[in-house]
Amino acid sequence: MVKIRSDDDHTKTAHRTGPKTTRHTGPEHFRLETQDIPALSPGQIRVKNQFLSLDPYMRGRMSDAPSYAAPVEIGEVMVGGTVGLVEESQSSHFKAGDQVVTFGGWQSHSVVPEQMAQRLPPALTQPSLALSSLGMPGFTAYMGLTDIGQPQPGETIVVAAASGPVGSVVGQVAKLKGCRVVGIAGGEAKCRYVQDVLGFDACLDHKMPDLAGRLSRHCPDGIDIYFENVGGRVFDAVLPLLNPKARIPLCGLVSQYNQSALPKGPDRMGQLMGQLLVKRVKVQGFIIFDDYGHRYGEFLDKMLPWVQEGRIQMREDHVQGLAQAPEAFIGMLSGQNFGKLIVDL
Repeated sequence: MVKIRSDDDHTKTAHRTGPKTTRHTGPEHFRLETQDIPALSPGQIRVKNQFLSLDPYMRGRMSDAPSYAAPVEIGEVMVGGTVGLVEESQSSHFKAGDQVVTFGGWQSHSVVPEQMAQRLPPALTQPSLALSSLGMPGFTAYMGLTDIGQPQPGETIVVAAASGPVGSVVGQVAKLKGCRVVGIAGGEAKCRYVQDVLGFDACLDHKMPDLAGRLSRHCPDGIDIYFENVGGRVFDAVLPLLNPKARIPLCGLVSQYNQSALPKGPDRMGQLMGQLLVKRVKVQGFIIFDDYGHRYGEFLDKMLPWVQEGRIQMREDHVQGLAQAPEAFIGMLSGQNFGKLIVDL
């Protein structure tokens, strides 16, 4: 069995309390190793992993700053969602040959308890979709938008990281709900894809000058919903345009994940809180499986037909081999991927 572990304390924060002070992570902080596959205990299955999902939340798991989940300890296998085939089973619920989605981590094989695995829907002809539009990203997008954003026909929604796995689904679902959708993405090619393929009404390149001015021109009636997964200067451009009683589902802040200190400049917390108060803006953070895990069946019932009918699309960015995972992950944090990043194992 081949696996990747976090290798030294440069992936950890300098302090266990106070502001998050994560250091940059490089490939030298991971190691690839081989070990024997452990024997199964009753109720466990052994899975040969076929696909590994790489996601921004993993950066937070490399920090020991207080968070919603325990950090990955130095020397432990990196966490991650996987799709694979059951090779051996000591479970009455699964048999050899079953295709399952589980949390197998950055490794070629995993031994997991039966309750941590879910059989893929028989109608799913592209297994990697269980890690993209029908997996955690699609689930995050759907529940954040529909439950927190509560879109209404005719409203304007702005979506950060619009070509990414979460943002792309948010925008497409919003269009199905009758909204006007403006995306923000990095680069001309991603913006063309968001408009021409995904059907957003507009998409703005955040790398070009005057994002705030361009966003204002594309949102003449203000912004009713802002789906936040980036933060930083994208949020700075959105904030003045929020309408009274706007809603902000907050699932991530990827622009901040590699920060080693608070950004320079004046403290604008008072200004932010004033805007939220005066405009009665609802901001709600959520952790998808903690808050909505019991509703995954509801999501799948709705999303699977949309995916099968081609009404929801998601671009997947595949890299080959477990050894490529660290470089691909690091590149994702700077926006080098185009679509849902998946490692073919």
